[in-house]
Amino acid sequence: MKSNEVKAAELLHHRSAGLAKGDPVSLPITPAATFHLPEVAGASHIYGRNGMATWEAVEAQLSLLEEAEVVSFPSGMAAISAALMAVLKAGDRLIIPADGYYVTRVFSSGFLAPFGVEVIELATRDYATADFTGAAVVYLETPSNPGLDVVDIAAVAARAKAAGALVIADNTTMTALLQRPLDLGADLVVAADTKAPAGHSDVLFGHVAGRDAALMARVRDWRRLSGAVPGPFEAWQVHRGLETLEVRLERMCASAAVIAGRLAAHGAVSGLRYPWLAGDASEAVARRQMGSGGFLIGFELADAARAERFLTTCPYIVQSTSFGGTHSSGERRARWGDAVAEGFIRLSVGLEPVEVLWAAMAEALGE
Repeated sequence: MKSNEVKAAELLHHRSAGLAKGDPVSLPITPAATFHLPEVAGASHIYGRNGMATWEAVEAQLSLLEEAEVVSFPSGMAAISAALMAVLKAGDRLIIPADGYYVTRVFSSGFLAPFGVEVIELATRDYATADFTGAAVVYLETPSNPGLDVVDIAAVAARAKAAGALVIADNTTMTALLQRPLDLGADLVVAADTKAPAGHSDVLFGHVAGRDAALMARVRDWRRLSGAVPGPFEAWQVHRGLETLEVRLERMCASAAVIAGRLAAHGAVSGLRYPWLAGDASEAVARRQMGSGGFLIGFELADAARAERFLTTCPYIVQSTSFGGTHSSGERRARWGDAVAEGFIRLSVGLEPVEVLWAAMAEALGE
């Protein structure tokens, strides 16, 4: 397995060996739906829905990170739905996290269940002891979003496979630089590259990764036949973002660790969750399978009004419903219907200098 430092260098130079004299070092955007085809045999590209050069460059980058085949999609949910549609059929049983990303639950109950898939929601903490007998797919998300509970991927994957189930892991919150579900036994990984990989909160993108050629062929067929294809400009944006992923994550995660410790000691804060924080319920598993504690922090303030006041008052926290961007962002998750306290905040730590960010947060908290 390659180190993150080697992968970071390869992300920057994965096209270098193929450059001819005078070629642009920066990836060109190739906006083409059709291609010159005097004959089909031997053509590198046939039609835009089948493949484009700019996607393929991003997939090459992501393959370096995942050390696996990658199929890209126009959003994280497009990737999630593709993975599920590629492997499920009527009569199958799907286990998904009750406390994970809510749109996965909405998709499963609203579309998969009417097609005859039995959907069972299970709290993340219960994956450790759940009976997977009869499941066709065990879908996990770790750390869970927004509660930040951690699943022991290797242990769950081993039990799921013993029961005859495929394992799909949503690795959006950590990325392949900080957590390696495929190495731990997952059959497929899904991720929203909208978040930290693209990094600038300006593009939707996602991918599915896997090492089973037959499974990945099904995923690729789903993209081609459903038409859930990314655009070339969006692919270019993600390609650019991936080149700085390693250095951005290093700062974001280091800052988050500092801020998590200070929030944990603050009198106005309760219920703080950060997977690598000493004493966190997930600390032991998180330190074993994650490369850092990540950049997400969950914590509670007294009530909804107090949480909203903190978010409104702090000048260096953007109120938005995504995470992983250059700007620190926060939101009161109960307004989206998550089963969390009214004063629960999901904080995504960005690239602001940590002491400047903390000073603003401390003032907004009332220190």
